[in-house]
Amino acid sequence: MAAGTLYTYPENWRAFKAQIAAQYSGARLKVASAPPAFTFGQTNRSPAFLGNFPLGKVPAFEADDGFCLFESNAIAYYLSNDVLRGSSPQASAQVLQWVSFADAEIIPPASTWVFPTLGIMQYNKQATEQAKEEVKRALAVLNQHLNTRTFLVGERVTLADISVVCSLLWLFKQVLEPAFRQPFPNMNRWFITCINQPQFKAVLGDVKLCDKMAQFDAKKFAEMQPKRDGAPKKEKASKEGGKQQEKKEKKEKKEEKKAPEPEEDMDETEAALASEPKTKDPFAHLPKSTFVLDEFKRKYSNEDTLTVALPHFWEHFDREGFSIWYGEYRFPEELTQTFMSCNLITGMFQRLDKLRKHAFASVILFGTNNDSSISGIWVFRGQDLAFTLSEDWQVDYESYSWRKLDVDSDECKTMVKEYFAWEGDFKHVGKAFNQGKIFK
Repeated sequence: MAAGTLYTYPENWRAFKAQIAAQYSGARLKVASAPPAFTFGQTNRSPAFLGNFPLGKVPAFEADDGFCLFESNAIAYYLSNDVLRGSSPQASAQVLQWVSFADAEIIPPASTWVFPTLGIMQYNKQATEQAKEEVKRALAVLNQHLNTRTFLVGERVTLADISVVCSLLWLFKQVLEPAFRQPFPNMNRWFITCINQPQFKAVLGDVKLCDKMAQFDAKKFAEMQPKRDGAPKKEKASKEGGKQQEKKEKKEKKEEKKAPEPEEDMDETEAALASEPKTKDPFAHLPKSTFVLDEFKRKYSNEDTLTVALPHFWEHFDREGFSIWYGEYRFPEELTQTFMSCNLITGMFQRLDKLRKHAFASVILFGTNNDSSISGIWVFRGQDLAFTLSEDWQVDYESYSWRKLDVDSDECKTMVKEYFAWEGDFKHVGKAFNQGKIFK
């Protein structure tokens, strides 16, 4: 029987999978989620922890005999018994199918939708609406599958049920209000059945389903952002008056001479750039443009694309200072699972982080598994293909074919509208829209 310690932070839904599996299998599991046994952000950065778990991520599991595992699915599998894993090769494959389904089809849109309501992530209307549709598709698949079944695989709870329930947990607690979940009665019945099993309750407690869809709270998001270093702190006015107030004023004047206050707050990208060694700006030779890209990005993120963001884009776009390019992935035959194709886009965006101040893009995955394509519209500072300006930006761009668009052409205006709005005929593609990602 497995025995060991699970390192995590409180209320980590990924850790819940391992804890519930242990409840069913009888594995002896100690949970270290609070000081002094475990302090998130400290313990998991220590040399001893990183020696066993190189990524420093949790949950992480250390067996009593020293055997170590990271990644929540692997830990939950190790702590399961044969019933949970699937009692036959076919059942085991089905369990793996639903575990993968949770990771690929539920978690990404659930995070996009739920995280802004928790203040973890900035709200993006376009992405949130897309996430809602993706969640609906996933729930419809579950609802259909459970039409004649009590559980996902066989007649008893398996790791499939545990994984999918845990992936749905925050959706049900935050945003799946009664009206939204009403079309999926089989899925609702199954979820409620699972969370009321003693083994689930021992870990999750009483799960309260949301009555009203939670919304993005800008104030909460601002409060949860880390405070920037370097900005002069404002001192509260002294109530003691007289000499003490005079001392403070003199002190403030000295501080102003030493460190003048910046003209405006840095955004996250600027702060990251400022903390790194200075390198030559590839765009330094360009004259100042009248088109404020950040202003458009704010419009795009927070207001309606077709009625506000697009009109703003074309009204202020600087044809001399910026250019618009169409990029298409050159090897569509190599694209297999859509979630893997989507990871290609995400990886490229991450490697281009320093380009964000000078570019905007909407990249879309079209089609289905084993029949998909990737293409997008990019807006760059200047008239050149921006990737050629820095070696740091050249990792992925050769995997795409690039074509500069005539800004005044109907083709360009149609493509910009369709790719920015994630809707339209996309006649040049020949495949249905699957999902999109925004670089900003």
